[in-house]
Amino acid sequence: MSNLLDFVQNELVSKKDFPNFSAGDTITVYYEIKEGEKTRTQFFKGVVIQKRGSSSTETFTIRKMSGAIGVERIFPINMPALQKIEMNQKGKVRRARIYYFRELTGKKAKIKERRG
Repeated sequence: MSNLLDFVQNELVSKKDFPNFSAGDTITVYYEIKEGEKTRTQFFKGVVIQKRGSSSTETFTIRKMSGAIGVERIFPINMPALQKIEMNQKGKVRRARIYYFRELTGKKAKIKERRG
């Protein structure tokens, strides 16, 4: 049964070439929005809080500050509306899921850049 599921996921789901990123990285996600008959591209730039799932069910959560309010958005990696993902900065964190980042404000909410 799992072989059949893997086969369908590999054949029917289109693979897009996105860069490797992990928790703590700052990325910009460009995605398509349909408003009536028109479509436009919008971007969401923020810090990756977590990546979860595998292959076709993989999702990632991005957090950005909009004024003084934190906004989080979850993107499936195989969402057809995703156009591209841009790496802005590699972050130096010690955990795979940085939920503690939600409570930090000011200078403490700054993630150091990983060199190399």
